[in-house]
Amino acid sequence: MVQTKIDPSSLQSYLPLAEALASPTRLRILALLGERPQHIAELAAALGMRSPSVVPHIQQLEAAGIIETAERRGRRGVQKVCALRMARVTIPLRPLPGPECYQVAVPVGQYVDWAVQPTCGLAGPDGPIGSFDEPRYFADPARVQAGMLWFTSGHLTYRFPNYLLPSQQPTAIEFVMEIASEAPGYNLDWPSDITFAVNELPAGGWTCPGDFGGRRGAYTPAWVSEQMNQYGLYKALRIDARGTLIDGIPIAPLTLADLHLARRTDITLRLSVSPTARHIGGLTLFGNGFGNYGQDLQMRLYYEAVEDNRT
Repeated sequence: MVQTKIDPSSLQSYLPLAEALASPTRLRILALLGERPQHIAELAAALGMRSPSVVPHIQQLEAAGIIETAERRGRRGVQKVCALRMARVTIPLRPLPGPECYQVAVPVGQYVDWAVQPTCGLAGPDGPIGSFDEPRYFADPARVQAGMLWFTSGHLTYRFPNYLLPSQQPTAIEFVMEIASEAPGYNLDWPSDITFAVNELPAGGWTCPGDFGGRRGAYTPAWVSEQMNQYGLYKALRIDARGTLIDGIPIAPLTLADLHLARRTDITLRLSVSPTARHIGGLTLFGNGFGNYGQDLQMRLYYEAVEDNRT
């Protein structure tokens, strides 16, 4: 499937980014971080504000993926240091030239293998699917209707069809998802070490900073309590000739050649939270009808035409 125009609904994915930039205070924070990474007390002093008043601005910028934070020891104990993740922000309003691609969307409830530990659950547009904190409901046939699911530790595996032809040479593969940690209720500061595997090969990991709530997700159904998590971060896991990256940041040496796509009829993606991880903060996936983006788990396979030498 070749993308020939911008889908207007895809621009919805930029709402958190636009909201994060729609504040003079947050723009001043970005200007300060453009000079160098700084901890929250430094930013507060430069802004003429108290540190607790700066924290919500930092959280919104981090949730939008514009900055990242890390805890470091200083003279006055542990400090949260903030740094830019982006040098510039671009919102495409028309397609950019590049390789062709086809895209396949799989509902978040259409996993083919799983093992999960509570807290856990599945939710559909009209209410819960089964009972919360009962892993056996992850085998319920109604799971394919889920637009949101969560677990504390374990894994899920998804299978995507491989439609490549002999005349098409893959150049990159991307998996796009809205994802968060899993905390009781929600907690903006709840790190979770999430790992990935593609075609059963390790594809690195990423630490999700939190489980997000406090305001309703753009697509969150009315039945979902405001005390529950509401939305996640929009993340793109990409594998190409350079290796594996998440949002452009390298996380593993796995390359596209390692996947041997020409030999396979399908492509698998596994998402895991190990019970032995440093941060066992769980995983939440948001799909169609939930979160800030309202879209299913997506695979994009980019390719270029090559000569078919079959006789």
